[in-house]
Amino acid sequence: MATKKQPNFLIIVADDLGFSDTGPFGSEIETPALDRLAKEGVRLTNFHTASACSPTRSMLFSGTDHHIAGLGQMAEHMGNRELFKGKPGYEGYLNFRVAALSEILQDAGYLTVMSGKWHLGAAKEHAPCSRGFDKGFVYLPGSGNHYNFEPQFKEGEPRPSLAVADPKTFWMRDGEYLDRRTDLPEDFYSTKTFTDELLSYLRSRTSEEKAKPFFSYLAFTAPHWPLQAPREVIEKYRGVYDDGPSALRQKRLARLVELGLVPKDVEPAPPVGLLDPDWDAMSPEQRAVSARKMETFAAMVDVVDQNIRRVVDYLEVSGELDDTFVLFMSDNGAEGTLLEALPMLGGATSLGALIEKHYDNALPNIGNRDSFTWYGASWACASMAPSRGFKTWITEGGIRCPCLVRFPPLVTTAARGSHTNTFTTVMDVVPTILDLAGVAHPHPSAFRGREVVPVRGRSWVPHLGYAGDLACAPSVHDENTAVTGWELFGLRAIREGRWKAVYMTPPRGNEQWELYDVEADPGELHDKASEQPELLARLIQHWNVYYNEVGMFDPDVTFHVVKDRRIT
Repeated sequence: MATKKQPNFLIIVADDLGFSDTGPFGSEIETPALDRLAKEGVRLTNFHTASACSPTRSMLFSGTDHHIAGLGQMAEHMGNRELFKGKPGYEGYLNFRVAALSEILQDAGYLTVMSGKWHLGAAKEHAPCSRGFDKGFVYLPGSGNHYNFEPQFKEGEPRPSLAVADPKTFWMRDGEYLDRRTDLPEDFYSTKTFTDELLSYLRSRTSEEKAKPFFSYLAFTAPHWPLQAPREVIEKYRGVYDDGPSALRQKRLARLVELGLVPKDVEPAPPVGLLDPDWDAMSPEQRAVSARKMETFAAMVDVVDQNIRRVVDYLEVSGELDDTFVLFMSDNGAEGTLLEALPMLGGATSLGALIEKHYDNALPNIGNRDSFTWYGASWACASMAPSRGFKTWITEGGIRCPCLVRFPPLVTTAARGSHTNTFTTVMDVVPTILDLAGVAHPHPSAFRGREVVPVRGRSWVPHLGYAGDLACAPSVHDENTAVTGWELFGLRAIREGRWKAVYMTPPRGNEQWELYDVEADPGELHDKASEQPELLARLIQHWNVYYNEVGMFDPDVTFHVVKDRRIT
């Protein structure tokens, strides 16, 4: 793995992108840039995140569990802040118990730049400028209008929810807050503008900055709702989804099998959540509206790919592409609800009232700047098949996400274009990047005057750098004994090797531990709890250890003792 200097890094994160929403993972959506990266790199088909965005991002930057890193719960869902006051790991921002990847690389001499969504703290002391980024064009909250059309935020009017940050603190450039009404370009569209800004940072590097390796972070807010895209791109997909989500699900599954990404005999999970009526039972107008939403979603993914191509093309022309470790990922499963909007439901300033007052969701207007739509559980389940569920679920549909890597100095010619099914997590990104950069994590030494926790992830370098078939490469985590836990919104899971125990409250579950062999049963359909009580008990004990190790706090999440598969 000989390179002339330390490698550059480009980390690209899509927001609420489903498992099969891109070409390398079986989609009909046109994604030639990602197709190229996959052909010249490796797809990670067993990559896991948290079940929602800010917890995943805290793990991406810290290399450790989100309950340790400050996002034990999403800030939007910490309504009673007094309940969490003084609880380490529940600060609602990336805390200072962790050494952020950007901080470590900045101290190691890297030029660190970002453009896009942060969602790890809106105060200046928690923003990217304070967490290791030299430069950044930053959207601080979790979601927003892709055209910067926010008529609900007017001077003198109450904010829609206490959970929504002050609009004056939505945007920041290089440590200074921007006025979204005057400081953003007139032709603003989130995906394009985020890419414009990142490219501007890279193109404007001084000779001194060009002598440094760079760490760049491009975090799109697409394809997160509201579903909005340029009209000409939406038109590319007109009619593609006229057969409905069930038909799309079957097509995607067939393509995943054809690509070898899921077994031929896979038993997919049925759709779950607040599903649309059966497609044939819907009126022609209902079907048209639903299809148009999916057409818009597809256009958003298409535009993401177009802009990834712009960055790749720039790096190729500048001669830096092959020296740059490129990673593309989604932050969680597809969005089948309206997670960040849930705190706003109810009252005169509810989301529904705001949409009725300020937006036009008539069929001809869907996708425009003054529309505000989402596509619902049926389409989300289509993109997450064969897994069960979607964003917020602790089943694989919420946490198993697309990921691919391109880096020729690491990935051998024999492995390029292939995929690996070794178990990986977003916590592995920090140790992988530090390994490639030849930079040690600061734990247990003091870092920037504070003590920091160690990483929980493992480097991918020994696996991806294997000279041969990656199916024979050493695993990233021990495939039989490695233990990984998840918890968010009171939904819980613990995994040891191929076995995964899941505990979900209604309506997702029945408040009993379930047990699945996720290798043989990726849809988590066949509960083995009653057949394997000793195995289940061992996994629940692993849960107790995990609960203690990460300092979890939630009045509804406690140590578990098995009694007739229930907990006490």
